[in-house]
Amino acid sequence: MSALVYFIWRCSTIATKEMQINEEIRDRELRIVSDSGEQLGIMSSQDALRLASQKNLDLVKIAPQAKPPVCKIMDYGKYRFEQQKREKEAKKNQHQIDVKEVQLSLNIDTHDLETKANHANKFLKQGNKVKVSIRFRGREMAHPERGLEIMAKFADMCTETGNIEKPAKLERRMMLMFLAAKPSK
Repeated sequence: MSALVYFIWRCSTIATKEMQINEEIRDRELRIVSDSGEQLGIMSSQDALRLASQKNLDLVKIAPQAKPPVCKIMDYGKYRFEQQKREKEAKKNQHQIDVKEVQLSLNIDTHDLETKANHANKFLKQGNKVKVSIRFRGREMAHPERGLEIMAKFADMCTETGNIEKPAKLERRMMLMFLAAKPSK
């Protein structure tokens, strides 16, 4: 495979929309930085492209807003691979907080309430947030104070592992309360 065919194949397979590389760079004058980091000065895009192809590397525009734009001679495939590797590592170190939901009813029994509280405590220990909801059906809307009592009792059962993030509030036919995990010491 000749050098020119290899160069064109290479730039078409790894080109992306985020950075301009090789033939995509159409500026007249460019400030060029070598692969070792030294300034090569200002030159035309054809000269810079020729210099990059002699080293079997890519010409990548890294600062398009500068006057003249700054381009670096580098192995773009290797650069993208290392960038994806860093993003993957950063994603691995993040902890995603999920919102788990526990649904209660107005005529819930004490044992059922304890079971739901145990589930909520387990979710809070894992670092998740818990959304506690009570749906009011039919004539239950006449007794929102019973819903508040159940929510208060539920929050008391979860005080060891969580805090009330948003207190119980009636929204149409639903009463909602949010619990968040206590910060670990």
